Amino acid sequence: MRSTNLTNHLLIAMPGLQDPNFSRTVTYIFAHSDEEGAMGIVINRSLNIALGEILAQMDIEPGSAAIENTLIYQGGPVQVDRGFVLHQSDRVWDSSLVITDQISVTTSRDILQSIAAGNGPDKALIALGYAGWGAGQLEQEILENTWLNVPADQDIIFDTPIEARWEMSAARLGIEFEKLSTHVGHA
Repeated sequence: MRSTNLTNHLLIAMPGLQDPNFSRTVTYIFAHSDEEGAMGIVINRSLNIALGEILAQMDIEPGSAAIENTLIYQGGPVQVDRGFVLHQSDRVWDSSLVITDQISVTTSRDILQSIAAGNGPDKALIALGYAGWGAGQLEQEILENTWLNVPADQDIIFDTPIEARWEMSAARLGIEFEKLSTHVGHA
């Protein structure tokens, strides 16, 4: 049986999810297949690190204080030393995975150099680490009512304030978490 492909979807943690890595998170799924599982970037958890610190470690000079102070996200608990840039697909970089005509994920140094110089993508989210699920794991967690999913929305990813992304993602499904029971039942 073929599962639904959740690439380019937002994965929304249900209120009862207690895992500290994912409680109240929204994750952009950028790759999903039956054979490989799923990969995503949490889009509503910031780190206490500014882009300037990362650029300094890479010997890249930020072009402005705004760039230097750009918020870095905790993309997930896997490979937290690896950077991912989720961005509008306005051009392709050395190591870009084009998800849609509007969204790509890039892991190469050249995008950070361009961002530092002020000529990177118009909208971008920079994260350390990613979220990953083995083959069938995410599907099982969805069956267990751990997650909701909705097609991705660029406004939520790039424009909605970080603290509102969880509720706004659920609202796209018509769900208000404060009215939702955390108890699971079966008819």
